Amino acid sequence: MSKRHNAYLRNWPARLLQWLVLALLVFFLSGAALRLFPHTAPADPEAYCPAGGLQALTTYLVRGSLPCSMSSLQILMGLALAAAVVLLSKLFCAYICPIGTIEDLFARLRDALGIHFEGPRRGSAGDWILRLLKYALLFWIFYMTATASELFCKKLDPYYAVATGFKGEITLWMSIVTVTLVLLGGLFVKRFWCRYICPLGAASNTLKFWLPLLCIVLLWWVLSLCGLHLPWWILLAAVCLCGYLLEVVVGESRLQLLYVVKDDDACTRCGRCSKACPYAINVSQRSGRITSVDCTLCGECVAACGDDALHIGIRENGARRRWTRILPALICVLLVAAAFCLKDRFELPTIDVSWDIPEGVKMETVKIEDLKSVKCYGSSMAFKARMQKVRGVHGVKTFVGSHSVIIKYDPTKTDEEKIRKEVFVPSHFRVWSPDPAKLSELKILTIRTEKMYDKLDLNYLGLQFRQTGKSIFGVESEYNCPLIVHVYAAPDEQLDEDFFREIVNKKVLAMPVHGGGVKETPVDFEFVRMEKGEGRIGISEYLHRMFDPFKAEFKGKYPQGDTTVIRPRVEVYADAPQYIYEIANQSYEKPIIKRALPFLSNHLSKEEGVIGVYLALNKELKPCIQVRFAEPMTADRLWELMTMEKWTITYKSDDVREENARMKFTEPGVCYRYEKE
Repeated sequence: MSKRHNAYLRNWPARLLQWLVLALLVFFLSGAALRLFPHTAPADPEAYCPAGGLQALTTYLVRGSLPCSMSSLQILMGLALAAAVVLLSKLFCAYICPIGTIEDLFARLRDALGIHFEGPRRGSAGDWILRLLKYALLFWIFYMTATASELFCKKLDPYYAVATGFKGEITLWMSIVTVTLVLLGGLFVKRFWCRYICPLGAASNTLKFWLPLLCIVLLWWVLSLCGLHLPWWILLAAVCLCGYLLEVVVGESRLQLLYVVKDDDACTRCGRCSKACPYAINVSQRSGRITSVDCTLCGECVAACGDDALHIGIRENGARRRWTRILPALICVLLVAAAFCLKDRFELPTIDVSWDIPEGVKMETVKIEDLKSVKCYGSSMAFKARMQKVRGVHGVKTFVGSHSVIIKYDPTKTDEEKIRKEVFVPSHFRVWSPDPAKLSELKILTIRTEKMYDKLDLNYLGLQFRQTGKSIFGVESEYNCPLIVHVYAAPDEQLDEDFFREIVNKKVLAMPVHGGGVKETPVDFEFVRMEKGEGRIGISEYLHRMFDPFKAEFKGKYPQGDTTVIRPRVEVYADAPQYIYEIANQSYEKPIIKRALPFLSNHLSKEEGVIGVYLALNKELKPCIQVRFAEPMTADRLWELMTMEKWTITYKSDDVREENARMKFTEPGVCYRYEKE
């Protein structure tokens, strides 16, 4: 066995943790976990990312909100990384980061191929220029994330691109560039990505100089107290610039508790430690503690040393203990475990916004839980916009991890019951589609439930009914305390209170997922009672009640005297013969079709003669897409437009794109004369 291979195995704490993390990532992200444990949820590649946690925390400090659907675990992982860097070293880079593990594998490959290029010498102009790249990326990523409340790093993170199969929220060319830099860069220069490109590496190196960093933050705070309110990005730029200058000019960090320590008397200056170092630190020529800012306490130099001259410890003259070599890996495990243990103990609000608070009025709050539609920054802002229209409401906090909200209100203008009613969104859910040829009417049963304030809750209850195999065709909610839920069923279906109690009180919705496995969604509904009696509804009225129509009518520019005015085409073609081009298909009620309809209408709206696009029920009670038009448009031209491989979509007046068609039509529709109602 070669000395180099022996050294690789001697550093078993790093090997064990690196390969364990990599194996777990492959196990979960490949879908193997779902096949083995079908009741688990699909893995989220960013769920444990400390870089995302640090960006989220920065965004919260800047905007008072969290980006995307960031969880407490991600923030705690970011804080754990920061604590490890400040107190010890860049342990995440050495023991956990999958990109670091891949870079280490490529270092072994380059040795096997006989590639001896070491890259720019530490302190050279090339080294300084390359190190600037990661600080520029650090500023850019944190600035864009805090500005847009979206994790900008996803657009270019090589780990995220590979983990999602290049199907995540990426910018393709950026992801290809960064993955290429990891692979080719790592083949020719040891830890190329980590040394020169990685923004998390730049953040970690900056945190190593935590005392100067603290001074900059304090100076910015004092200037703010003195009335000089500098933009937050000035502070970010100052921190990045300070970190870069300290890294390239000073290059040494002496403010941590644990170091690689060298016994100069035992050292023979053989140079094996320097060759083994992933960051090309010249360990053999140093004395005492290895304080280079690049040191990650990875233990490679300790494992390579055949003279027992290196160990991991606190000070130069301390007693050497072999067990200390496992300390960095052990501390990594403990910090990650602490983050997992604390993740349910606290939660930062995704947004915390107040508006128009009247003077002299003591605000009160109400907490509403189990709002599953509050699941990210965007849905939180949509909820806030809805609450701003409610009389007496003056503030909202949302917590996407627990799907809960805290609403601040003026008790002189409203009360808790009124707010709960405003939060509630009446909804309906189609369980099955009844056949109008076989059923002329349905019966209506009414039950009362609790803990169903969210619009999605009725969908989950409907899916529970679907799994029973009963002839239950739909459910509809109506606000009251307890909540009113109308159940539409076949007239001969026997449903009693015990049946409804069993289904409503189930705590888990288990649904098969595409590709195998089962997704379990926790639910916590409570059955209260079943109302006496039943009603009846005609099948036509029921289908129209359950149907969600779509309507888009267009405007155009038309001459009027010496000017051009914008007029609705409904008015322009009011006296002209109008027609309907109709394509019916039962699948047009599916959400994927409804999401595509705005793109179809946008594409068709540019054509003169197209008045509107609709999703409706036709005379046979089948869902259909209807295009209303007049000359010069024709049915043949409409079919040609709808079946184009590329649609022309206008996002803004200066942003018109050719995009792949969002819908496929295989059978031409029918055309008939439009009759005014």
